[in-house]
Amino acid sequence: MPLPMFARSRLVLLTLTVMGSLALLSACGSSTLVSRTGSLLTTYRPDVVQGNFISSEQVAQLRAGMSRVQVRNLLGTPLVASLFHADRWDYVFSFKRRGGEPRVYRYAVFFQGDELSRFEGDAMPTEAEFIAQLDTRRNLGKIPPLEATPEQLKAAEAKSLRPAGPPAAPAASPAAPSNTTYPPLEGNRP
Repeated sequence: MPLPMFARSRLVLLTLTVMGSLALLSACGSSTLVSRTGSLLTTYRPDVVQGNFISSEQVAQLRAGMSRVQVRNLLGTPLVASLFHADRWDYVFSFKRRGGEPRVYRYAVFFQGDELSRFEGDAMPTEAEFIAQLDTRRNLGKIPPLEATPEQLKAAEAKSLRPAGPPAAPAASPAAPSNTTYPPLEGNRP
């Protein structure tokens, strides 16, 4: 005599429960099985890159006497600019690869008024070294040289040392009629 439908589903559920319990109990007794399943069931941990990356090539372009605008154009906006230390900008960069220790790089620039007076910090990696650290799983082949010619460097330096001209005048826009009325932003509420 065949079993009714609800009895078959209960029997399947009971069978699955017993098999799962037996699998868990056998896994607890076998350390090799636990280590194998433990390595299969790990959570994904992405690589974490935070802060402003500053390369050794950028540090080499710093010169005492540069303005704050020139330093910001070269290094980017500082991660830390304290109200209590207005003449100091701190650049912090950290890189944590999955399962590894984080690498932290710090660099500080100091100003007197609007001019760069000194700068100090950790030895920064080159752009090529940083790119190689980012993706170690794929073979990217030969990294092209990341060097500028002396002419390109002189042109960039001349451009950064040029004083900014007066701001451009805004384009003339047609004047709005003075008798224009606009509806209220919010509807009338009772």
